Amino acid sequence: MPANNPFKTALTGHQPQIGLWLSMADPYLAEVSATAGFDWLLIDGEHAPNDLRSTLAALQAVAPYPSQPVVRAVAGDVPLIKQLLDIGAQNLLVPMVDTAEQARALVSATRYPPLGIRGVGSAVGRASRWSARADYLDKADGEVCLLVQAETVTALNNLEAICAVDGVDGVFIGPADLAASMGYRGKPGHPEVQAAIEQAMKTIIASGKAAGTLTSDPALARRYLALGCTFVATGVDVLVYANAVRRMASDFKSSSAVPPAGPSAAY
Repeated sequence: MPANNPFKTALTGHQPQIGLWLSMADPYLAEVSATAGFDWLLIDGEHAPNDLRSTLAALQAVAPYPSQPVVRAVAGDVPLIKQLLDIGAQNLLVPMVDTAEQARALVSATRYPPLGIRGVGSAVGRASRWSARADYLDKADGEVCLLVQAETVTALNNLEAICAVDGVDGVFIGPADLAASMGYRGKPGHPEVQAAIEQAMKTIIASGKAAGTLTSDPALARRYLALGCTFVATGVDVLVYANAVRRMASDFKSSSAVPPAGPSAAY
């Protein structure tokens, strides 16, 4: 592990970070993606079939490359967060954070006592290079980058309070779940959803925290970056592959073949 956190440093410096979602749940393809030049790569543990060991393998696969890994936990579970941090995840994205109380609990889970409740076991963990980093316990708290997902109407109503939580480094707007929460399931591009997303982004940015999201629509991605979003994922590996392979098949098959899909309704 580096003695600091380049991704967190970039967000603090308001440097736009362009990312890619890793949903293939395969370390070989994670490494392929790491050669592409993205600033960050999201190892998805919520909607992709990743567990602790496959997440570890992905972290190891991308470690030699400049792209910074961000790990999305399946939920804000304290023991799981401890495990993710111990295997070397410095950047965490936690879904479905609706209140400031939830955000504060997550901050506590990422900090060692007396500032938090993270269990002390780094001596046998990858995070400390198996004790080769003698300063790990002293520096670990400050090296964690905690990103929380606001993806419901409730979360947007509590957004200012969530942003005010010390230790939350950024807030990610989840367009698919937000659209569903607003009554537009499968339609994140609906004008009312997009208006809510843009207003949320402005609120996050005004708070001094980093704002982020995911979209497979290049025009929307550029729009969010122009608004001041700092971390934006611009695609999902499995959808990039699915669309490319369908297009390839379609080029060589009859017109009755299944056409390549457009940008996913979910992303």
